[in-house]
Amino acid sequence: MSTAPAAYSTRRAVEENDLSACFQVRKTVFVGEQQVPEDIEYDAYDADAVHVLAVAADGSALGTGRLLHGSAAAGKTGGAEAVGSLGRLAVTREARGLGVGAALVRAIEDEARALGLTAVDLHAQTHALGFYERLGYVAYGPEFPDAGMPHRAMRRTL
Repeated sequence: MSTAPAAYSTRRAVEENDLSACFQVRKTVFVGEQQVPEDIEYDAYDADAVHVLAVAADGSALGTGRLLHGSAAAGKTGGAEAVGSLGRLAVTREARGLGVGAALVRAIEDEARALGLTAVDLHAQTHALGFYERLGYVAYGPEFPDAGMPHRAMRRTL
């Protein structure tokens, strides 16, 4: 059993190598582990989204997430322009349980505040509701399928 690094940091992914690392984590977790078709994992929103990356002290990628804002988010948030949409949150198997997911959510919230957003919405896989509830998100609306998995909409006011 491999031991995951205890020290990690999060940052906005701007450089090409950081963005590539984000997409590789998503491919490993969503396409590889969860069998999400690759053609729906990557979409037109990736170009303008804010991406965040968690990296170990040695530089290896541990997790990622993205924030949609403005008109890109409006379709997912009920049209509220001041609400961002958190999505594509993924943590590598070896880094799970270290707080990386929570650190990524907080990093996305920081990016949302920097953009002047007042809340963050997300579509959580139902098995992850408790994780997001512990971070202050509240579920609303009915359960719905996304990529063949049950989800619920959630929101946190910033």
